[in-house]
Amino acid sequence: MIAYSNDIFLADKIHLADNFIKRFLGFMGRKELNNGEGLLLLNTPLIHCFFMRITIDAVYLSKDMKVLGIETLKPWSIGTHFKKTSHVLELKKGTISLKVKVGDTIIFK
Repeated sequence: MIAYSNDIFLADKIHLADNFIKRFLGFMGRKELNNGEGLLLLNTPLIHCFFMRITIDAVYLSKDMKVLGIETLKPWSIGTHFKKTSHVLELKKGTISLKVKVGDTIIFK
């Protein structure tokens, strides 16, 4: 799956976490993420980075994939709770820097 924001490429290796096990495991155990790699956690309003070794960018999305919040999370941290979050897109640290802002819509193809 490929992700775009305002016609700007974000990632082309988006993995889908659509069940409990995939959401629970996420990026645990990974030492790094490759450029273009990400994880879309469906039906997940809040995330944590317990047991993770890497820092990630997190994009909090509404049901219709509108950006509600953005943050960078270090290992062993808990994400911010953004009201009405339905999904979270996790990306390599630095991916969202100037490409995504609150109110944007993320498009997956």
